[in-house]
Amino acid sequence: MFDLLSRGVVIGVGATILMDVWAIVLWKVFGEPRPNWGPVGRWFWHLPKGTVFHDTIAQAEPYAHEVALGWISHYAVGILYGILLALWGGAAWFAAPTFLPAFVLGILTVGAGWFLLQPGLGIGWAASKLPHANKVRMLNLVAHTVFAAGLYGTALLLLA
Repeated sequence: MFDLLSRGVVIGVGATILMDVWAIVLWKVFGEPRPNWGPVGRWFWHLPKGTVFHDTIAQAEPYAHEVALGWISHYAVGILYGILLALWGGAAWFAAPTFLPAFVLGILTVGAGWFLLQPGLGIGWAASKLPHANKVRMLNLVAHTVFAAGLYGTALLLLA
């Protein structure tokens, strides 16, 4: 069990790193804004206080270390997803990784962003309050597909 958990941590970190590299490519090549993890950190900071959904996270009480907390949360969630795939796929999946389970998990994780994080930040279900919601949704789907590729690719690297 410890082996599965540790492999889950490794593939979660690897996948999150690849997702961050993808964000850099989008920024450098296509001029897309870089992710701002400050609002996410602020959102996580308010969770223990019982506030899940905000009208707008910008109006919520700031937290001095919200950017750092946002980055930590980003990686913690990536690790959690890696552990979920490790437990779901088990030792058999790590012995011969395939893309499909990673892809299914990657696409399912978009739901956490669309139906928990984005409304929690005050931008609506699946970014519905944003003027360019469909673009955000498409970028979310692509980013989580990249995350899935990172899960799969990191699992392959563990075979080497």
